[in-house]
Amino acid sequence: MEATERHLRLLTETTAAVNSTLDLEEVLHLIATRVAEALHADACFVYLYDDRSDELILRATYGTSVEDMTRRPRLRPGEGITGSAAAERAPVMIPAQAHLDPRFKLFPNLPESQYESILAVPILVHGEKLAGALNVRTRAAREYDASEIGLVEAIADQVAQTIVHAQLYAQMQRRVAELEALARISEAVSESLYLEESLEAIVKTTMDAVSATGAALVLEDGRIAWPEGRAGTHALRTPLRWRSRQIGELVADRDTPFSDDDRALLEAIAHHAAVALEHGRAVMRGVLAQEIHHRVKNNLQTVASLLRLQSRAEGVDPREALEHSVNRILAIAAVHEVLTEQRDEDVELADLIDRLRAMLVQGLAGGRDVSASLEAVSLAGQRATALALVFSELLQNALEHGAGDVRIELAHRDGEVVLAISDEGSGPGERGAGTGLSIVRALVSDELRGTFDLRSDGGTRAEVVFPG
Repeated sequence: MEATERHLRLLTETTAAVNSTLDLEEVLHLIATRVAEALHADACFVYLYDDRSDELILRATYGTSVEDMTRRPRLRPGEGITGSAAAERAPVMIPAQAHLDPRFKLFPNLPESQYESILAVPILVHGEKLAGALNVRTRAAREYDASEIGLVEAIADQVAQTIVHAQLYAQMQRRVAELEALARISEAVSESLYLEESLEAIVKTTMDAVSATGAALVLEDGRIAWPEGRAGTHALRTPLRWRSRQIGELVADRDTPFSDDDRALLEAIAHHAAVALEHGRAVMRGVLAQEIHHRVKNNLQTVASLLRLQSRAEGVDPREALEHSVNRILAIAAVHEVLTEQRDEDVELADLIDRLRAMLVQGLAGGRDVSASLEAVSLAGQRATALALVFSELLQNALEHGAGDVRIELAHRDGEVVLAISDEGSGPGERGAGTGLSIVRALVSDELRGTFDLRSDGGTRAEVVFPG
């Protein structure tokens, strides 16, 4: 009678203890501790059943530390003594030399062979559904009587539903954390107009969401965007897909393996990352298209103004006027070609001038030598267009009206840029007037904010000076 009362009191206290929390790890630790104390056992091991892998996984211990284990022991139902109790849905008791039982399974990192006796009991929900299993061990031989076995079974029955509730609570907490992570990513993607900011937010949120040691986005061209942290023992690469096409990968690293829940969360994050990439690229394409349209409109207006100015000139050969207009349009096209190839807002003038020189010399040089000394100078696209037109007019003038060899210079001087074209002709003469030089003077003054000088000093030198 006394033993029955004591067991009833222990059952009540154990049930109250495990029902006092929904934290799964705390519940399992309480089970291991209370059961061992109730039976005065040396050790207790609590396993949870994972129906996805069909395995019993050791989750809590009393008498040894699960944190010291490099890998959690796992059993399939029917495997080992505890697995046999789970498969048979019934207790298994071995009073002595349990390690010699043919069902015994040895784990290198679990010192069960030092214990003589074992009592293994399944943890069942509503007496049927497997939720886990537990066993109690003693170093000395011990035979458990029917009341003690009944006590452990009763405890297992009482805590089964608590384990289920704790698992559901853990899943809910994990889901809340996942939704919060996805919400942060969605907010970053929707609010930022800059692709780099969105990618940075995705990488940092990924690290927080799965406790990663490092993360990065690898784009389809192999470029790594926003690498954070460090590499871990385990790496998981999740594809970024957009309309069935892979456009990159989300890479996460950490020192522990990734679970199925982690994989599912990373897949959701990868989807957001793909949306962010395409959203950012679409914005950039829109901005680029707007900029292109703006430039084309300005350049067409420039062409129209040049043609209008050319039409007002008197005594000009129509064929020559048309050829000059074609060269001006080709000069503008050369600027766009350089901008497209460099994918930058600034134009390298040395490259631009060299292209224009080759184009004009091909049709007008007539065997004359045209040399160039060009320093590295960068200029914004709109100003580069003006300079291209100025250069074309001056070189064309030197080739058509000058004499001897032609020399082109591009250099820095006292904080300014100097463009000079000289030849061995006798002097400006009629070259100082005309539509072409009117265009040069207007562009130098209005667009380049500089000065233009045409002089004779043992030859002819046209010089443009403007702020760099």
